[in-house]
Amino acid sequence: MEAGELSTRPDPGESSPGQDTRDSSTQTDSRVQGHCPRLSKVNLFTLLSLWMELLPQEPHEDEDSQIRGMGLVVVQDSKVLGLHCSGAELHAGQAAIIQHGARLADCQLYFSRRPCATCLKMIINAGVSQISFWPGDPEVSMLSSTSTNHSDGPSHSLPGCVTEDAALDAIASEKLKSNSRPHICVLLQPLASGVAQFLNETSRECDFMEKVSEDEPELNTEELFNRERTRHLKDFSRHFLVATPRQHRDVLKQMGLENFCMEPYFSNLRHNMMELVEVLAAVAAGVPLRHHGFHREECSTPEQSLPPHHEGVSQEVARHCIIQARLLAYRTEDPKVGVGAVIWARRPLAGCNGLGRLYLVGCGYNAYPAGSKYAEYPQMDTKQEDRQRRKYRYIVHAEQNALTFRTRDIRPGEATMLFVTKCPCDECVPLIRGAGITHIYTTDQDRDKDKGDISYLRFSSLKDVSKFTWQRSPSLCSASSRHIANGCVGKQSRQTEGEGHSNKKLCINRPHNSPSVS
Repeated sequence: MEAGELSTRPDPGESSPGQDTRDSSTQTDSRVQGHCPRLSKVNLFTLLSLWMELLPQEPHEDEDSQIRGMGLVVVQDSKVLGLHCSGAELHAGQAAIIQHGARLADCQLYFSRRPCATCLKMIINAGVSQISFWPGDPEVSMLSSTSTNHSDGPSHSLPGCVTEDAALDAIASEKLKSNSRPHICVLLQPLASGVAQFLNETSRECDFMEKVSEDEPELNTEELFNRERTRHLKDFSRHFLVATPRQHRDVLKQMGLENFCMEPYFSNLRHNMMELVEVLAAVAAGVPLRHHGFHREECSTPEQSLPPHHEGVSQEVARHCIIQARLLAYRTEDPKVGVGAVIWARRPLAGCNGLGRLYLVGCGYNAYPAGSKYAEYPQMDTKQEDRQRRKYRYIVHAEQNALTFRTRDIRPGEATMLFVTKCPCDECVPLIRGAGITHIYTTDQDRDKDKGDISYLRFSSLKDVSKFTWQRSPSLCSASSRHIANGCVGKQSRQTEGEGHSNKKLCINRPHNSPSVS
C-alpha cells in the first residue's frame, strides 16, 4: 500500500465475520476478539506512539523550532521492542537508531507523525520492514514557526508560506519512500464495533476511579470523568489534528499526500484519527490527578537501608507510564479482566533523547500462551462453580509477559520500575522480586483478597521493593485519621473479599512529587 492510500484492511491479528475462532494466536496477535471488544494491534501501536509524544519533559530552550516532537513504537513479531520520543537534541528516529542499530532489521515502526528525511534515510538503511505514520503536521512542520506551539500544538492559522526547509524535507522524504525497500504507509484503522463504548465504560469504572470514589464519597466521579475526558479531548485534538479540514488538506498536499485530500479518503482519515484521539482521552481520563497520585507505602525495609535508586519518578511521569499500561490492557485476550504492564529502568545519567534517564525493559498484557489456539482454553471466572473450566490456570499474566518478552536484562543497582494496572497477585509477586524489580506503581483495590483461584495476599508482605499505590495525597488526609510511627503513616490490613475494604494509610517519607526523570 502506498503512502497516499488509507488502510482499511482487517488487522491480521483480528477476526473477520465468519472466521474460524480457532486460528493461531500470540501474546499480541490473537486472531479472535473473545467476549469483549479489544484494540487491534495497529490501533494499539498507533495510540502508544501518540501517547509517547506527550511524555512529560523539561521545556525545550528553542520554543520556535520548526522541528516538532514525536513518539515512536518499535515492533518486531507483534511485540514492542522500544518506546521512544524526541528530545532537545535527538529526534525519536535517531534515538531508535542509537539504541537498536541493525537490530531494527525486519521491525515495524509506528510514528506519531511523518519522520524527517534525516531520520528516514537512517531507518531505511537499517532494513526495517514497515514504517507507518500519523498524517498530521509532520516532524519538520509545514506550519510557519510563528504559528507552531510545542505545548499546545499548532494554532488555528493556515500553513501560509511553507519554509524552504520544510518543502525540501517533504521532497526528500518522498524520494526516499519511492526508492526504499521498506513499506512506508499511513496505516490507520477504524475501531472495531463496540470498542469506543467499552473503553469509556471501563475507564469510568476502572480501579483508579473506584479508589477516587472510595476516598471522596461526596464527589460525583462520573462528572469528574466526563470533565477530564472533555478536557483531554480538546487538548489532544488541538495537538494531533490540524484545526480545520481546509488546513489539514493544505498540510497533506505539502507533504505529497494529495490522494488523501479526495473523498471519501479524507473524511475516513479524519474520522479514524478522531476515533483514536477519543480513545486516548477516555483512557487518560480514567487516571485523574485531581487529589490522587502514586504514594509510597510504609517501607518493609528501614528507610536508612534503602539504596539511593529507590526514589521514585514524578507524579506526571508515573501517570504517563500507567496510562501506557492501561492502553496495553485493551489488547488482552482475557474476556473479562484486562491488565497491562510496562517495565522501565533508570540509567545513572540522563541521555539526550526525550526519555531522559529512562529506558524500556518490557511490556505486556494478560493473554493465553503464544502460539496457542484461543478456543482451546476455558473462559469461565470465579462465578462458575466448575473450577476445572475456569481460566486462571491458563492465562499468562501481564507482569509475566512483560518479564518474558523484555527487551534487555534487568541490571542490579539500577532502579527498575513496574507499572501495572492491577495489584500483583500471589503468582506474580515472587517473579517480581526475583527479577530485581525495585519499584511497583499500581492500584491495590484487590489487595489482601483471596478469591480461591487467584489471591492477592502476598503483595503486602513483599520486601525490598518500594510500593507506590494510587492514593489520595497524604497532605489532604485528616491528621486525626492517621497514626504516625517512625515517620511513616501506618496502614491497616485489608479484610478478605466480602468483608469490605479497609482504609489504608500511607508512608510520608518524601515530597508529594518525586524528582523528574528528565
